[in-house]
Amino acid sequence: MTPPMPTILFLCVHNAGRSQMAAAFARTLGAEQVIVHSAGSAPGEHLNPAVVQAMLEVAIDISNEAPKRLTEEMGLDADVIITMGCGDACPVYPGKKYLDWELQDPAGQPVEVVRAIRDDIRNRVADLIAELVKSP
Repeated sequence: MTPPMPTILFLCVHNAGRSQMAAAFARTLGAEQVIVHSAGSAPGEHLNPAVVQAMLEVAIDISNEAPKRLTEEMGLDADVIITMGCGDACPVYPGKKYLDWELQDPAGQPVEVVRAIRDDIRNRVADLIAELVKSP
């Protein structure tokens, strides 16, 4: 019997930058091995254009994504919740594994700065995926 795939929830306030990049990398690097969601406690209206551009530079198109509001179901279904700059704005779900990634906010930053944030996120996501899908 195959164990269930772990579910990862990437959370930030606006769901317009960091959590979107992390989710895109997790979907790409985790392929068929993880379930991925991203959301925000107070979602923005659209994705940060510099984030979309930086992701296109690594051949990941997130231009059709949109900020999403965190739902109770997302929080309850997640095995691992990664927070990024939420502070007290993101709720806590008992019994979940939490990681808080301190990452610079890409809002208002030029693409050169967003690239460095993107690369940091990619490395963190790769490590997370490797940990979650390692063979028993």
